[in-house]
Amino acid sequence: MSEHALILDCDGVLADTEKDGHLVAFNQTFDELGYPFRWSEDEYADLLKVGGGKERMRHYLSQHPEIELPGSDDLDALLAQVHKQKSGDYQEIVNSGRIPGRPGIKRLVEEALDAGWQVAIASTSAVPSVEAVAVAVFGQATRDRLAGIFGGDVVPAKKPAPDIYLYALDQLGISADHAVVVEDSESGAKAAAAAGIAHIVTVSHFTRDDPFPDAVVVVENLGEPGCPATVLAGDDVRDDRGVIGLESLERIARSAG
Repeated sequence: MSEHALILDCDGVLADTEKDGHLVAFNQTFDELGYPFRWSEDEYADLLKVGGGKERMRHYLSQHPEIELPGSDDLDALLAQVHKQKSGDYQEIVNSGRIPGRPGIKRLVEEALDAGWQVAIASTSAVPSVEAVAVAVFGQATRDRLAGIFGGDVVPAKKPAPDIYLYALDQLGISADHAVVVEDSESGAKAAAAAGIAHIVTVSHFTRDDPFPDAVVVVENLGEPGCPATVLAGDDVRDDRGVIGLESLERIARSAG
């Protein structure tokens, strides 16, 4: 096994899936089930501070006691059923090709893999949903080179708790100071920091104004040759192409170690 690992969040890191995927799928599912509400972008931005789809729905319902859904006497079972349907709708959206990968993510992953780094995804989303995004963004051949996809309910507490990152470190067989995380949200960055892992933040549609006090660097996106990454905060670890690349990861890993 490689002594270094690149660990990626999924939503907002691989693709801007929250706005164009998850929110659309939630509202589509609510419509299909005849529920008397839809989530606006502003509402969803607040709900994103709660890790996990079932948890977001539970939080929303707790804030709106006037809403009584059929079957809510067994709320755990109801939310599991609704989330399963939403996940199916979401995967159809992803498989339709309507959500492009974020700039630089495929390039960075392939550079890391080619250099012998382990690359994995650690997300609060359900694994089948993450799988669909990974294949859509990377292609099947690159997805098959990943060391693992960890997500869903595999750990007891979701981000901002560090559990999913600690689980990923254990599965990959490495220590926190030999890993670099790429995140896009405040809760995800807090999870990486709590796990003791150096992290890069690439802001997404809903997270541009989030605070990232512990990030090594905050960028608009990872950048592509000819279209450099814009540094918003932190250390300028871009390589001579102006992008976050393998050299950037190695520099961060050396500092962490």
